[in-house]
Amino acid sequence: MSEVDTETLIAMVTSLLTVPYPGHDVVLDTLVECGDVQAAVAFIETKYSQDSSKTNNAKRKTSRSDLTKWIVSQPASSSKPPSLKKRRDMNSEERDSTIPGLHTIKDTTRIPGNPAVDLMSVLRPPPTSKQSAPRLPPLTLSNPSMVAQHTPCTLHLSVLPADLACELFYTMMDLSQSWKRNKWWLFDRIVESPHRTAFFVRRTNGVDNNESWQEAAQYWYNGRPTEVPEFFQDVMEKACGYVENIVNDEMQKRERLPMEWPGRRGVDGQLWHANVAASNCYEGGNESVGFHSDQLTYLGPYPTIASLSLGQNLTPWHPSTGTTRTFRLREVIPSDEIGSRCARTFNIPLSHNSLTIMHATCQESFKHSIPSQPTLDLFRPLYPHPGKQSSQPEPSNCRINITFRFYRPDFQPKSTPRCKCGVPTILRPDMKNRHDGKTDRYWWVCYAGAQNDGRGCNFWRVMDMQAEGRGVSVSANP
Repeated sequence: MSEVDTETLIAMVTSLLTVPYPGHDVVLDTLVECGDVQAAVAFIETKYSQDSSKTNNAKRKTSRSDLTKWIVSQPASSSKPPSLKKRRDMNSEERDSTIPGLHTIKDTTRIPGNPAVDLMSVLRPPPTSKQSAPRLPPLTLSNPSMVAQHTPCTLHLSVLPADLACELFYTMMDLSQSWKRNKWWLFDRIVESPHRTAFFVRRTNGVDNNESWQEAAQYWYNGRPTEVPEFFQDVMEKACGYVENIVNDEMQKRERLPMEWPGRRGVDGQLWHANVAASNCYEGGNESVGFHSDQLTYLGPYPTIASLSLGQNLTPWHPSTGTTRTFRLREVIPSDEIGSRCARTFNIPLSHNSLTIMHATCQESFKHSIPSQPTLDLFRPLYPHPGKQSSQPEPSNCRINITFRFYRPDFQPKSTPRCKCGVPTILRPDMKNRHDGKTDRYWWVCYAGAQNDGRGCNFWRVMDMQAEGRGVSVSANP
């Protein structure tokens, strides 16, 4: 789920800068590092001042050293330069020296033992010793094997029966008419997300068929308590069964990580169960969501999130099918690797009835977005609306996205630390200082400013699973 529109944040940073614009990538990385616009602006301007000072000092030192050496190497002479007539005579004698039989004279203007110096070699700046990492162009991952090769995600096509996929699309489209756009404070004004969204919960927690797990739950998002969520629709329950089977099959193939939820096999014997779902409606090409990573407040470390796409072209893998929505991923490079490599952007075309699984480490190392697009092809369902069986299917320019998630029982709302504002904090990964993908750190940080007229506190605390009494993890239950 999106927290803040990244493009808006970049625009705010650009408008506040009093130094030359450092480039889109620098602004984006600084926002990720600093966490807010004001801190990013201060960091960029301070960095610019430091770099300018160092560059100027280095240039002055290099110029003084090289020019002084070149000048001082010539012995000072108190004699006056030769007259114009004498210089002409000397030049004439030099030319005559090239003619056989004529005498030569010694060049008295050049000091013995000091070879001629190429002035341009002195004035030319020395080559930089620091080689910057090459920037890589965006890469379109046009098939599932490429997605698995380049990202911590997997892509699965035609995951639901065709009639069920159409029925779910129609159901969510009808419900989306009452969905709302998320709102939050950004400095002195309220901003609104560029798409509609809704939240659903399952009747059971997916572990022990406990139907009372939601009774005392009060979830918070963007610094405010959410409304009582709706239960899964019947057609969502059907689709969720297919999604769970695919996710569990994929998880069996992957290495489990410390602090990852190890799973408690439910009545069906599966490890991963979806007990909540966030659904988004993107109407037309202008509706989008900026780069973000999902909040981990209730998901915990190393979550697995399954994103079902409905309403695009049926098969985007062939050029004849036209234009469809794109799922965009971009890695956050750790601080100790910034000089050795650059982040690359990956574009994944999304087809109708496809499932993108963001596996463990994706939220810790990548940000994702749905960019706006100037053109989109209309989606033409294969089946008519269940309530309009007698009419032909109507084309649509909407995309429905349902992200199935597992809210861990050891990260229930009542266990979330509160900041100095009295508001539940959110859990963020330390994306800039991760190491091997297994020992990542997480912080509880204040997020009250998203709703409290933009005002929050400076609370933050490193998450400690053992000290906070969090439940079992993979490391505790191999």
